[in-house]
Amino acid sequence: MNTTIRQPAVAGRFYPRNAQRLREEIETFTTVRAAAEQQAEPVIRALGCIAPHAGYAYSGAVAGALYRRLELPRRYVILCPNHTGQGKPLAIMSEGAWHTPLGDADIDSEVAESLKSAMPLLNEDSEAHRYEHALEVQIPFLQVLAPGFRFVPITIGTSDFQALSQLGLAIAEVLMKLGEPAMVIASSDMNHYENDSVTRTKDRRAIEQVLALNPRGLYDTVREGNISMCGYAPATVMLTAARAMGATGAELVRYATSGDVSGDRDMVVGYAGIAVY
Repeated sequence: MNTTIRQPAVAGRFYPRNAQRLREEIETFTTVRAAAEQQAEPVIRALGCIAPHAGYAYSGAVAGALYRRLELPRRYVILCPNHTGQGKPLAIMSEGAWHTPLGDADIDSEVAESLKSAMPLLNEDSEAHRYEHALEVQIPFLQVLAPGFRFVPITIGTSDFQALSQLGLAIAEVLMKLGEPAMVIASSDMNHYENDSVTRTKDRRAIEQVLALNPRGLYDTVREGNISMCGYAPATVMLTAARAMGATGAELVRYATSGDVSGDRDMVVGYAGIAVY
């Protein structure tokens, strides 16, 4: 039997190639805080979330703060933008595994096949995923924090709102039939390559729409406000799915910009970790 193993594209660049160093780095980002702080930050049973996807040096602390707050289930649909322009507009992989320095993460074939049936616009397409970093960088966090998890990878290269809405509703339909918890992860950074003040202002407008559980509002705010949030389409899908699954609230767990790490405030990228529950 031939099993498709998707090889890592950005190990050694976005995160360490050495397994021990990678595990240690993730454990540092996700270490539980002091007892008093921990009591003030209860675990969130989320239906969906937005997690950043830059190099761990820049966005790892935000991703770690988010993941350590979540009650992590066994099954995930992970959505990301298509930065490379390769492959189909809505590209899914439905068999095999993704390899990282921490081992193989198995694709959830059952959910993937159900999604293809529920959403005919999804195309089986590994090319869209081959060099895409945005989904890959989420996998090691789950390998450390939710060992044995299974996931469905979907790369989104369309901005058609109708298609995004249909995908979100299809995801909700499939996940609600599972009979066990599942989570939709939207991989996205926020505004890109403007100064820190402008980026924080723009990002706040987008984040307000997420916190309001408003997929159309997020879509319109990003497009009309010239906010270069690369994963607004995955986030729109995630919000649509979460609402259909009964979401009633959202929390901004952490926000930062690359300037918080580099000290350069003239040209930054924003990062947000948001839980939807």
